Amino acid sequence: MAALLAQVAGTGAATAQVKTLGMPTGAPASREGDTSKGRTVRTDAKPLSPYKIILVGDSTMAPTSGWASIFCAHHVKSSVACLNLGRGGRSTRSYRQEGSWDGALAEAKVPGYHATYVLIQFGHNDQSSASERWTEMDKEFPDNLRRMVEEVRAVKAVPVLVTPLTRREFVGGKLNNTLEPWAEKVRGVARALKVPLVDLNASSAAAVQQMGAEPAMALAQTAPNEAERAAARSGTTLKPRTAEEARLPPVPTMPDGPHGQFTRKFDYTHIGDAGAEVFAALVARDLARAVPDLRSQIAP
Repeated sequence: MAALLAQVAGTGAATAQVKTLGMPTGAPASREGDTSKGRTVRTDAKPLSPYKIILVGDSTMAPTSGWASIFCAHHVKSSVACLNLGRGGRSTRSYRQEGSWDGALAEAKVPGYHATYVLIQFGHNDQSSASERWTEMDKEFPDNLRRMVEEVRAVKAVPVLVTPLTRREFVGGKLNNTLEPWAEKVRGVARALKVPLVDLNASSAAAVQQMGAEPAMALAQTAPNEAERAAARSGTTLKPRTAEEARLPPVPTMPDGPHGQFTRKFDYTHIGDAGAEVFAALVARDLARAVPDLRSQIAP
Protein backbone atom coordinates (compact mmCIF):
# COMPACT_ATOMS: atom_id res chain seq x y z
CA MET A 1 0.00 0.00 0.00
CA ALA A 2 2.81 2.43 0.85
CA ALA A 3 4.43 1.80 -2.51
CA LEU A 4 1.11 2.45 -4.31
CA LEU A 5 0.57 5.74 -2.43
CA ALA A 6 4.05 6.84 -3.37
CA GLN A 7 3.36 6.04 -7.02
CA VAL A 8 0.09 8.04 -6.97
CA ALA A 9 1.85 10.96 -5.28
CA GLY A 10 4.49 10.89 -7.96
CA THR A 11 1.85 10.98 -10.69
CA GLY A 12 0.22 13.98 -9.03
CA ALA A 13 3.53 15.82 -8.98
CA ALA A 14 4.08 15.12 -12.65
CA THR A 15 0.57 16.39 -13.45
CA ALA A 16 1.21 19.58 -11.52
CA GLN A 17 4.45 20.06 -13.45
CA VAL A 18 2.58 19.62 -16.76
CA LYS A 19 0.04 22.29 -15.71
CA THR A 20 2.86 24.61 -14.73
CA LEU A 21 4.35 24.24 -18.22
CA GLY A 22 0.99 25.10 -19.84
CA MET A 23 0.43 21.64 -21.30
CA PRO A 24 -2.98 19.87 -21.15
CA THR A 25 -3.48 17.47 -18.25
CA GLY A 26 -2.61 13.96 -19.37
CA ALA A 27 -0.44 15.16 -22.30
CA PRO A 28 2.93 13.51 -22.58
CA ALA A 29 5.88 15.64 -21.56
CA SER A 30 7.51 14.90 -24.93
CA ARG A 31 5.92 16.39 -28.10
CA GLU A 32 7.82 14.01 -30.30
CA GLY A 33 5.60 12.87 -33.20
CA ASP A 34 2.98 15.61 -32.60
CA THR A 35 1.87 16.66 -36.13
CA SER A 36 0.21 19.85 -34.85
CA LYS A 37 3.56 21.29 -33.70
CA GLY A 38 4.14 24.78 -35.06
CA ARG A 39 0.58 25.31 -36.31
CA THR A 40 -1.67 28.22 -35.39
CA VAL A 41 -4.34 27.93 -32.72
CA ARG A 42 -7.27 26.06 -34.26
CA THR A 43 -10.56 27.91 -34.93
CA ASP A 44 -13.85 26.92 -36.57
CA ALA A 45 -14.57 27.74 -40.22
CA LYS A 46 -17.16 30.42 -40.88
CA PRO A 47 -20.54 29.03 -41.97
CA LEU A 48 -20.97 28.82 -45.76
CA SER A 49 -23.97 30.45 -47.41
CA PRO A 50 -24.21 28.35 -50.61
CA TYR A 51 -26.32 28.92 -53.69
CA LYS A 52 -27.87 26.44 -56.10
CA ILE A 53 -28.47 26.78 -59.84
CA ILE A 54 -30.59 24.15 -61.62
CA LEU A 55 -30.57 24.19 -65.42
CA VAL A 56 -33.66 22.80 -67.14
CA GLY A 57 -33.96 22.49 -70.91
CA ASP A 58 -33.27 20.61 -74.11
CA SER A 59 -30.18 19.37 -76.00
CA THR A 60 -28.79 22.89 -76.47
CA MET A 61 -28.33 22.87 -72.69
CA ALA A 62 -27.52 19.16 -72.19
CA PRO A 63 -24.05 17.62 -71.65
CA THR A 64 -21.83 17.39 -74.80
CA SER A 65 -24.44 19.04 -77.04
CA GLY A 66 -25.20 22.27 -75.16
CA TRP A 67 -23.71 25.09 -73.13
CA ALA A 68 -24.79 24.31 -69.54
CA SER A 69 -22.05 21.88 -68.45
CA ILE A 70 -19.37 24.38 -69.47
CA PHE A 71 -21.32 27.08 -67.65
CA CYS A 72 -21.22 24.99 -64.46
CA ALA A 73 -17.55 24.08 -64.92
CA HIS A 74 -16.15 27.50 -65.87
CA HIS A 75 -18.54 30.23 -64.76
CA VAL A 76 -19.73 29.52 -61.21
CA LYS A 77 -17.77 29.56 -57.96
CA SER A 78 -17.37 26.57 -55.65
CA SER A 79 -20.02 28.08 -53.37
CA VAL A 80 -22.63 27.24 -56.03
CA ALA A 81 -24.13 23.79 -56.52
CA CYS A 82 -24.70 23.83 -60.29
CA LEU A 83 -26.85 21.03 -61.70
CA ASN A 84 -27.39 20.52 -65.43
CA LEU A 85 -30.72 18.75 -66.04
CA GLY A 86 -30.86 19.59 -69.75
CA ARG A 87 -31.95 16.60 -71.84
CA GLY A 88 -31.90 16.13 -75.60
CA GLY A 89 -35.16 16.04 -77.53
CA ARG A 90 -37.31 17.54 -74.77
CA SER A 91 -39.98 20.21 -75.02
CA THR A 92 -42.00 21.98 -72.35
CA ARG A 93 -44.55 19.19 -72.81
CA SER A 94 -42.37 16.06 -72.95
CA TYR A 95 -40.01 17.22 -70.17
CA ARG A 96 -43.00 17.27 -67.84
CA GLN A 97 -44.71 14.15 -69.18
CA GLU A 98 -41.67 11.91 -68.75
CA GLY A 99 -41.13 13.04 -65.14
CA SER A 100 -38.01 15.16 -65.60
CA TRP A 101 -39.80 18.25 -64.34
CA ASP A 102 -40.75 16.46 -61.13
CA GLY A 103 -37.07 15.70 -60.60
CA ALA A 104 -36.13 19.34 -61.14
CA LEU A 105 -38.71 20.51 -58.62
CA ALA A 106 -37.47 17.94 -56.10
CA GLU A 107 -33.98 19.39 -56.46
CA ALA A 108 -35.37 22.91 -56.05
CA LYS A 109 -36.98 21.92 -52.74
CA VAL A 110 -33.72 20.76 -51.14
CA PRO A 111 -33.02 23.00 -48.11
CA GLY A 112 -29.75 24.51 -46.96
CA TYR A 113 -29.13 27.11 -49.67
CA HIS A 114 -29.07 30.89 -49.47
CA ALA A 115 -31.13 30.82 -52.68
CA THR A 116 -31.99 28.33 -55.43
CA TYR A 117 -32.39 29.47 -59.04
CA VAL A 118 -34.00 27.40 -61.81
CA LEU A 119 -33.01 28.42 -65.35
CA ILE A 120 -35.59 27.26 -67.91
CA GLN A 121 -34.77 27.12 -71.65
CA PHE A 122 -37.06 25.48 -74.22
CA GLY A 123 -38.23 26.12 -77.77
CA HIS A 124 -36.27 23.88 -80.16
CA ASN A 125 -38.40 20.80 -79.62
CA ASP A 126 -41.62 22.69 -78.97
CA GLN A 127 -41.06 23.80 -82.58
CA SER A 128 -40.52 20.18 -83.66
CA SER A 129 -43.01 18.00 -85.56
CA ALA A 130 -42.26 14.89 -83.44
CA SER A 131 -45.51 13.64 -81.94
CA GLU A 132 -44.37 13.54 -78.31
CA ARG A 133 -42.61 16.92 -78.46
CA TRP A 134 -44.39 19.66 -80.35
CA THR A 135 -46.49 22.36 -78.74
CA GLU A 136 -48.68 25.09 -80.17
CA MET A 137 -46.65 28.30 -80.10
CA ASP A 138 -49.17 31.04 -79.37
CA LYS A 139 -50.89 29.61 -76.31
CA GLU A 140 -49.70 26.16 -75.23
CA PHE A 141 -45.97 26.97 -75.18
CA PRO A 142 -46.28 30.15 -73.07
CA ASP A 143 -48.87 28.47 -70.83
CA ASN A 144 -46.41 25.64 -70.17
CA LEU A 145 -43.73 28.16 -69.24
CA ARG A 146 -46.12 30.04 -66.94
CA ARG A 147 -46.95 26.83 -65.12
CA MET A 148 -43.24 26.07 -64.66
CA VAL A 149 -42.61 29.55 -63.28
CA GLU A 150 -45.49 29.26 -60.82
CA GLU A 151 -44.38 25.82 -59.62
CA VAL A 152 -40.78 26.97 -59.07
CA ARG A 153 -42.02 29.91 -57.02
CA ALA A 154 -44.31 27.60 -55.03
CA VAL A 155 -41.27 25.67 -53.73
CA LYS A 156 -39.55 28.97 -52.74
CA ALA A 157 -37.02 28.91 -55.58
CA VAL A 158 -36.39 31.65 -58.15
CA PRO A 159 -37.28 31.00 -61.81
CA VAL A 160 -35.17 32.51 -64.59
CA LEU A 161 -36.38 32.22 -68.19
CA VAL A 162 -33.86 31.74 -71.00
CA THR A 163 -34.76 32.27 -74.65
CA PRO A 164 -33.72 29.41 -76.98
CA LEU A 165 -30.19 29.32 -78.36
CA THR A 166 -30.11 30.28 -82.04
CA ARG A 167 -29.51 27.79 -84.80
CA ARG A 168 -26.65 28.63 -87.18
CA GLU A 169 -28.41 28.41 -90.53
CA PHE A 170 -27.75 31.18 -93.07
CA VAL A 171 -29.47 32.41 -96.22
CA GLY A 172 -27.64 34.89 -98.42
CA GLY A 173 -25.17 35.74 -95.67
CA LYS A 174 -27.93 36.47 -93.12
CA LEU A 175 -28.69 34.30 -90.11
CA ASN A 176 -32.05 32.54 -90.46
CA ASN A 177 -33.17 32.77 -86.83
CA THR A 178 -36.23 30.50 -86.97
CA LEU A 179 -36.49 30.49 -83.17
CA GLU A 180 -37.07 34.23 -82.82
CA PRO A 181 -40.90 33.91 -82.65
CA TRP A 182 -40.54 31.33 -79.87
CA ALA A 183 -38.05 33.57 -78.08
CA GLU A 184 -40.59 36.39 -78.19
CA LYS A 185 -43.12 34.17 -76.42
CA VAL A 186 -40.56 33.57 -73.65
CA ARG A 187 -39.96 37.31 -73.35
CA GLY A 188 -43.71 37.86 -73.07
CA VAL A 189 -44.02 35.42 -70.16
CA ALA A 190 -41.04 37.03 -68.45
CA ARG A 191 -42.62 40.47 -68.75
CA ALA A 192 -46.07 39.35 -67.61
CA LEU A 193 -44.85 37.41 -64.58
CA LYS A 194 -41.88 39.67 -63.77
CA VAL A 195 -39.38 36.84 -64.18
CA PRO A 196 -35.65 37.50 -64.70
CA LEU A 197 -34.77 36.91 -68.36
CA VAL A 198 -31.57 35.77 -70.08
CA ASP A 199 -32.16 36.60 -73.74
CA LEU A 200 -29.80 33.97 -75.14
CA ASN A 201 -31.57 33.94 -78.50
CA ALA A 202 -30.76 37.60 -79.08
CA SER A 203 -27.17 37.44 -77.82
CA SER A 204 -26.32 34.17 -79.58
CA ALA A 205 -27.90 35.35 -82.84
CA ALA A 206 -25.82 38.53 -82.75
CA ALA A 207 -22.64 36.55 -82.06
CA VAL A 208 -23.27 34.02 -84.83
CA GLN A 209 -24.22 36.71 -87.35
CA GLN A 210 -21.00 38.54 -86.57
CA MET A 211 -18.98 35.36 -87.08
CA GLY A 212 -20.58 34.47 -90.39
CA ALA A 213 -21.77 31.14 -91.80
CA GLU A 214 -18.43 29.38 -92.29
CA PRO A 215 -16.62 30.47 -89.10
CA ALA A 216 -19.73 29.58 -87.07
CA MET A 217 -19.29 25.96 -88.16
CA ALA A 218 -16.43 25.72 -85.66
CA LEU A 219 -19.05 25.88 -82.87
CA ALA A 220 -20.56 22.51 -83.86
CA GLN A 221 -19.80 19.16 -82.20
CA THR A 222 -17.67 18.04 -85.13
CA ALA A 223 -16.47 19.38 -88.49
CA PRO A 224 -18.75 19.75 -91.55
CA ASN A 225 -18.13 17.89 -94.79
CA GLU A 226 -16.70 19.68 -97.80
CA ALA A 227 -20.09 20.31 -99.44
CA GLU A 228 -21.42 21.90 -96.25
CA ARG A 229 -18.35 24.06 -95.89
CA ALA A 230 -18.44 25.22 -99.51
CA ALA A 231 -22.12 26.16 -99.20
CA ALA A 232 -21.46 28.13 -96.03
CA ARG A 233 -18.62 29.94 -97.75
CA SER A 234 -21.16 31.16 -100.31
CA GLY A 235 -23.36 32.52 -97.49
CA THR A 236 -26.17 29.95 -97.60
CA THR A 237 -25.93 26.77 -95.52
CA LEU A 238 -27.14 23.41 -96.78
CA LYS A 239 -30.11 21.62 -95.30
CA PRO A 240 -28.91 19.59 -92.29
CA ARG A 241 -28.07 15.96 -92.95
CA THR A 242 -30.12 13.33 -91.16
CA ALA A 243 -28.84 12.26 -87.75
CA GLU A 244 -27.89 8.86 -89.18
CA GLU A 245 -25.81 10.46 -91.94
CA ALA A 246 -24.15 13.09 -89.75
CA ARG A 247 -23.47 11.03 -86.62
CA LEU A 248 -19.94 10.05 -85.66
CA PRO A 249 -19.24 6.39 -84.82
CA PRO A 250 -19.73 5.31 -81.19
CA VAL A 251 -16.78 5.64 -78.84
CA PRO A 252 -15.09 2.24 -78.28
CA THR A 253 -15.90 0.62 -74.93
CA MET A 254 -14.54 -2.23 -72.79
CA PRO A 255 -16.65 -5.00 -71.20
CA ASP A 256 -15.91 -3.76 -67.68
CA GLY A 257 -15.93 -0.03 -68.54
CA PRO A 258 -18.54 2.67 -69.13
CA HIS A 259 -20.99 1.79 -71.91
CA GLY A 260 -23.01 5.01 -72.22
CA GLN A 261 -22.77 6.95 -75.48
CA PHE A 262 -23.40 10.57 -76.45
CA THR A 263 -24.72 11.41 -79.91
CA ARG A 264 -22.03 13.42 -81.70
CA LYS A 265 -22.72 14.89 -85.13
CA PHE A 266 -22.37 17.94 -87.32
CA ASP A 267 -25.44 20.14 -87.57
CA TYR A 268 -26.43 23.78 -87.14
CA THR A 269 -28.12 23.35 -83.74
CA HIS A 270 -25.93 21.41 -81.33
CA ILE A 271 -22.59 22.63 -80.07
CA GLY A 272 -19.26 21.18 -79.02
CA ASP A 273 -16.82 22.52 -76.44
CA ALA A 274 -15.86 25.58 -78.50
CA GLY A 275 -19.50 26.55 -78.98
CA ALA A 276 -20.29 25.87 -75.34
CA GLU A 277 -17.48 28.20 -74.26
CA VAL A 278 -18.88 31.02 -76.40
CA PHE A 279 -22.50 30.68 -75.33
CA ALA A 280 -21.87 29.84 -71.66
CA ALA A 281 -19.96 33.11 -71.36
CA LEU A 282 -22.94 34.98 -72.82
CA VAL A 283 -25.26 33.30 -70.30
CA ALA A 284 -22.93 34.18 -67.42
CA ARG A 285 -22.80 37.83 -68.50
CA ASP A 286 -26.55 38.18 -68.97
CA LEU A 287 -27.47 36.17 -65.86
CA ALA A 288 -25.38 38.53 -63.73
CA ARG A 289 -27.28 41.46 -65.24
CA ALA A 290 -30.68 39.82 -64.75
CA VAL A 291 -30.05 38.54 -61.20
CA PRO A 292 -27.83 40.93 -59.22
CA ASP A 293 -27.81 38.56 -56.21
CA LEU A 294 -25.74 36.10 -58.30
CA ARG A 295 -23.05 38.55 -59.43
CA SER A 296 -20.65 37.53 -56.67
CA GLN A 297 -21.15 33.85 -57.53
CA ILE A 298 -20.62 34.01 -61.32
CA ALA A 299 -17.28 34.33 -63.10
CA PRO A 300 -16.91 35.94 -66.55
